[in-house]
Amino acid sequence: MGTKPNIPDDGLPIVQGNPPQTRRRTRQDKVYYRVCISVILGIAAFNLLGAARHAWNVQGNGSNAVQIPLNAAAILDTCRSLNFKPGPPPDFNERKVSDRFVQGTGPVLIKNATIWTGRVEGLEEITGDLLLESGIIKAVGHADPSALANLDNLVTVDADGAWVTPGIVDLHSHIGVTSSPYFSAANDGNSPKGPILPWLRVLDALNTHNDAYRLSVAGGVTTALVLPGSANAIAGQAIVVKYRPSTSRSPIGLIVENPYSTNNTEYAPEKGLRWKHMKHACGENPNSVYHNTRMDTVWAFRQAYNKARDVKNAQDAYCSKARAGQWAGLGEFPTDYQWDPLVDVLRGRVKVHIHCYETVDLDDLVRITNEFHFPIAAFHHALETYLVPDTLKAAYGGTPAAALFATIARTKRETWRGSEFAPKILADNGIEVIIKSDHPVLNSRYLMFEAQQAHYYGLPRNLALASVTTVPVRTLGLEHRVGYIKVGYDADIVLWDSHPLALGATPQQVWIDGIPQLETPTLAPVKKSKVLQKPPHPPNFGKEAEAALKYEGLPPLIPARSTSGVVVFTNFNSVYTREGGTVRGVSSTGNDSVFVVQQGKVVCRGLRFQCADYTTRTDTISINLHAGSISPGLVSFGSPLGLEEIANEDSTNDGYVHDSIFGEVPTVLGIAPVVRAVDGLQFSTRNALVVYRSGVTTAITAPQITSGILAGLSVAFSTGAEHKLKEGALVQDIVALHVSIHHSGVPSISTQIGALRNLLLGNGHHGHITVWADKVVKGDIPLVIDVSSADAMASLIQLKYEVEEKTGHALKVTFTHASEAAIVAPEIAKANIGVIVTPSRPFPDSWEDRRILPGPPLTSKNIISTLLSHNITVGVGVVSTWQARNTRFDIAWAALDARGGISPAEALALASVNIETLLGVKRNPVLADLVATDGGDLLGFEGKVVAVISPSRGVVDIL
Repeated sequence: MGTKPNIPDDGLPIVQGNPPQTRRRTRQDKVYYRVCISVILGIAAFNLLGAARHAWNVQGNGSNAVQIPLNAAAILDTCRSLNFKPGPPPDFNERKVSDRFVQGTGPVLIKNATIWTGRVEGLEEITGDLLLESGIIKAVGHADPSALANLDNLVTVDADGAWVTPGIVDLHSHIGVTSSPYFSAANDGNSPKGPILPWLRVLDALNTHNDAYRLSVAGGVTTALVLPGSANAIAGQAIVVKYRPSTSRSPIGLIVENPYSTNNTEYAPEKGLRWKHMKHACGENPNSVYHNTRMDTVWAFRQAYNKARDVKNAQDAYCSKARAGQWAGLGEFPTDYQWDPLVDVLRGRVKVHIHCYETVDLDDLVRITNEFHFPIAAFHHALETYLVPDTLKAAYGGTPAAALFATIARTKRETWRGSEFAPKILADNGIEVIIKSDHPVLNSRYLMFEAQQAHYYGLPRNLALASVTTVPVRTLGLEHRVGYIKVGYDADIVLWDSHPLALGATPQQVWIDGIPQLETPTLAPVKKSKVLQKPPHPPNFGKEAEAALKYEGLPPLIPARSTSGVVVFTNFNSVYTREGGTVRGVSSTGNDSVFVVQQGKVVCRGLRFQCADYTTRTDTISINLHAGSISPGLVSFGSPLGLEEIANEDSTNDGYVHDSIFGEVPTVLGIAPVVRAVDGLQFSTRNALVVYRSGVTTAITAPQITSGILAGLSVAFSTGAEHKLKEGALVQDIVALHVSIHHSGVPSISTQIGALRNLLLGNGHHGHITVWADKVVKGDIPLVIDVSSADAMASLIQLKYEVEEKTGHALKVTFTHASEAAIVAPEIAKANIGVIVTPSRPFPDSWEDRRILPGPPLTSKNIISTLLSHNITVGVGVVSTWQARNTRFDIAWAALDARGGISPAEALALASVNIETLLGVKRNPVLADLVATDGGDLLGFEGKVVAVISPSRGVVDIL
């Protein structure tokens, strides 16, 4: 038996008899070529001997004969390539022109900018210039005048001190594989073919026709990882794209560093192998789709990786023999076209991204990584990671990042323990935090808003900005070209109108590969004030974060202290109160001003000496608001708040009602029944209490319907009440009659409106519905119509006129949802119809939502400012219960987008008196709740709600 040759680290054979120094890497290529020459000589000898009938060349003689296949060099090349590791070529950042450069793109000089570079752990900020040329960054801080003089067609942009950041990077998006507007036939997010599908590629489904690309760029998003869905345990391979429309108009043109070989995009993997990305999912999603248990899903993972390990071991054994010159009987290189993607995972060539919420699932996957020896790039969604940072640190190959939402929680049972303080807690434990969108779950246009919220709840400023720039690019393996502002990096840049972590921050311009993406950005200079260039100073939520850990995500939310005694509020900068159906600012503020409450009612307001009867008492509670504010409690509408606890868990919800117009109804309900939301109310839900602590003290909720027209009668209730029978718990048990007009397919829009016509005119309807239809016709109760399409709204306006003419009564009509309302704003105003925009920043979810008015920087006005300009009464609503807590930020954003056209008092009215007016809530303003904030008001990131003043319940809740 021959002696086995020595194998150095890179796997190339050393010829027997050579001195030890041939092990040096500088001699490896010579060894490699020596083998190749041997092969060539063998082939030549074969031809010369005329042994064409033999497939093998025999070297040596007797028992030491060695058979070398004709493709030996190719085999050794393949084996050699198994050791290639992903990463850029060594000279990548020496490039002078980007590989994505588009001919004709001129250079850009951004002058006088405040530049957040992403360097030095996100702490470096530079004042100066930025030069973009040939698709890359050529200068940061100072541009050489002599170099500028040599540039043709240089475009100069004066930033005037405004902030510049790298382009925003979204680590979790489904843009292009789910459609916007949504079409069922264009939904390529999940495959129904089985739980384990590593061979599928998102690239094969990436659609370039999607309204969301343009919208997301308008929010500063330039790069995203597009993933398959989470219905499969292993759903397939993801791809990194840039949002700039490609000149080829093809999916390939969107891809950053395409890892696949194509006819016109070849690269040398030995110089710079490109990362691939793989999507895994665990928990409820794959379990529910394939009717599995967690045990089934984890076994499917282990079975798949065991198969991949078998293939990898066979390849390694094969190459070991080839390198040793053991050619006899070697055969073909072992490969499996389907399982090779997982083999690449085991070879460390794939970034693995895992959809995983709960501790049990996190622990399962960490154990799998240690069993099969592969790292995890990031756990996505990862709501319970903050509870088990040590579990993440136990993962094979290094600690995964945690890619989170800022505030989404309680959408399903496995998200029950989600916390807004998770980013802060994870960062405190040394875990890298990423904030992502899961587009279209969240509209990725507002990904920076997610980072802003993470900062508000405690994530340090540098890490909040890093969470949507530098950390995701490191996780993607693209830290050599995007996510930072450095010389030689891609010219993906955002120029903001205010500090990027300030509420409502909007791009003035976005460059991708040095190409401006906003053709005519519409930003008035008012938002470029020096005040708005300063970063926000969020409150201290340290105690709340500690409680989140102590109670494993379920801290007590019922107010710790509630008093009917005297409470004196001091040191506030502003007071807003309800007056005559409006909100007005009160000027009596200052260091010596006080706001006194007893039994939840305001008993004195003015200077301290004016309220001495209360301020001098020894039993008063004094609350210093530290330049804070007092304002009306906000009102939430549009979500099932109070009718559900966990959105996707039926056992926690009131459920959906039968449509008594088109649907089959249980006979016990009688003829054409009308359901009342008040009968199904749930109090002290976690969502309601979180909302209460966010300044939303009243919710108006209608019964939920999945299809048809008639939903039922809404209810107004206190979000802070213990149960229905408590004093002040019900603000109004019946508020409005709610119907829905949408393109649901069956019945048609024309049928729905025809049925509504007959209902309002009393033609052929019987039963309970006729009682409430009569109330609507007489104007005793509002008719609230959930509608999106401008065309449907036009028909409904016409119907309103028809009914009013035939009955002689004026109808009170309010449109909700109303995505396309701006198109028919003059007609809505003329018909005296109010609008509750739900959500406040519409998105083209469906075909009937597609004609939204996107607002700055794409249009000078948004839908809210447009409707207000026509003197329409406007309110702001939400869709999901988790969104209600952000009502304060929604109305503030509307005011900021209006560029001074909406005052603070008018902004507060959008989610208080206006909604009550539009929905028919009748209550004494004196009995309406007030909210006290510390450090700022409800309309910014500085204010923290510290107390709720409830006259109707006779208490002050101190939070």
